Formats: sequence, structure tokens, C-alpha cells
Amino acid sequence: MSSSSSLAQHPGKVTGWRLFLKTIIARAYPRVIGQQRDTSWMLFDMLMPMGGVIAYVLVYRAIGAPEEYVGFVVMGGAMTAFWLNILWSMSSQLYWEKETGNLALYIMSPNSMMAVLLGMALGGMLASTLRALVVTILGSLIFHVQYEVVSFLQLFTVFLLAMIALYGMGMMLASLFLLLGREAWHMANLAQEPIYLVSGFYFPIKSFPFWVAAAASIIPLTLGMDAMRQLVFPSSFSLGFLTVSTEIGILLGLSAVFIIAAKLLLAYMEKLAIREGRLTEARR
Repeated sequence: MSSSSSLAQHPGKVTGWRLFLKTIIARAYPRVIGQQRDTSWMLFDMLMPMGGVIAYVLVYRAIGAPEEYVGFVVMGGAMTAFWLNILWSMSSQLYWEKETGNLALYIMSPNSMMAVLLGMALGGMLASTLRALVVTILGSLIFHVQYEVVSFLQLFTVFLLAMIALYGMGMMLASLFLLLGREAWHMANLAQEPIYLVSGFYFPIKSFPFWVAAAASIIPLTLGMDAMRQLVFPSSFSLGFLTVSTEIGILLGLSAVFIIAAKLLLAYMEKLAIREGRLTEARR
């Protein structure tokens, strides 16, 4: 075989952004295929959250709350899917990869850990998006929720920035959970319900005192949902915590902070694994 044909069959090593994208696709693929192999889990995962949504709606209607609160509940029930995807498919994932023995392979490979984590989360996003759509459609049909979008551009911008900041936060937490060792499981369980409360999944965060709501805004979904509710339910502008433009600016800042922090923490974690040789062990 000539050298030219050999080079044609074995082109140069993939590096840079191409390697980053290929890593994301490769890590997302098994999750997408795995979800399709057990459709019963997908069915339960989409329908079970409706129980909580229905319970909150019935409570609000029993106490005579404004009708906008029904829409708040439906939107919050849909957005919980993305928080759970971050919590279980990204934040605690490196710890589980260490327990199964895969973390050492990820660290030794020439690709980026951010790409690995992003691929895991995007792979799980299929189920998250389906769950969010099912909750939104069923909730809207059952409870006759009326939507009136003020600005589609602002709505898309808020959702995109909220997801970027949220996934950046997930990558940052992945390093922290891994460094905490076996406490990662307890931390993930501990964080689930309190986030539902302080982020205002089922009620406007303006109900909190100002400084409590401001502290809760460190979680991207808090401001993301508050802004989206103002844009989708115009009558709820008076229930908004901050103006939409202010919340967009804060989400932009949170996106930058969390992504930079995630990159620094992941780099520190890799250096720690190389220097001490203990981070990838199942026992700590």
C-alpha cells in the first residue's frame, strides 16, 4: 500500500473543536439509544410529574388564588425536568462514573471533560424535553391555561441563557460532587426538594422577602422562570421579581461565571487525579 493511500485511509488526528463536538455526540449517543430501549420508563417519567402539578393546581383553586398561578404551576412542572437532568445526568455523574470504573478512562483520554459532561446531559435532554412538553400540553389542556407571548425573541433568549447557565452550574457541581466523594449521593438528594422551593417552581419568587429571592437567584432557573412567566402571562408583570431586561443581564453574567468556574474546577480535578492518583478510585 502506498503512503498516499495510507494517509487517505488514516487522516490526521482529530483535535480542537472537532474533537469537542465528536466527544459530545459520542457520549450523548448511548443515552439517547438507551432511553428508546425501555419505553415504559419514558412513559412513567412523562406522566408521573402530572400528579404534583395537579395537586398544586387544586390547592390554588381551593384557596381562590389568581388564575395566573395555574399557569405558573404548569410551567414550573415542565421546568423541573431540566433541573432533574442537571442534578442526576450531570452533577452527580462523575461520582457514579468513578464508582463504575469509567472515570479513569475519561481523564486519560485526550478529550475535554466539559465535552463528556455536556454529552451526558444532552443525551438525557431527550427525555427531559419530552417530559416538559407532555406536562405543558396536558396541563394546558386539562386546566385551560391561556398563553399570550409578549416577545418571542426575549422568550427564546431567556430560555437559552437559563439553559446555558444551568448546564454550566451542572458542570461546576459535577467537580464539587466528585471531590466530596460518597457524600455526592446525599448532596444530590438534599438539593432536589429545596431547589423546588427557593426557585419558585410553583409560585412567584416575589412571595419571598427581597434578600431571600435575591439569594435564590444564584440558581439560573429562578430568574429564568420568573422572566418567562412575565413574557408568557402578561397579567403577571406585577408578580415578577425583577424586570425581564434585568433578569436577562443577570442570566448572561451567571452563564459566564458558571462556565468559567466549571472549566477551572474540572482542570483542577484532572490535575488532582494525575498528581495523587486517588481521585479515580472507587474507595475514598
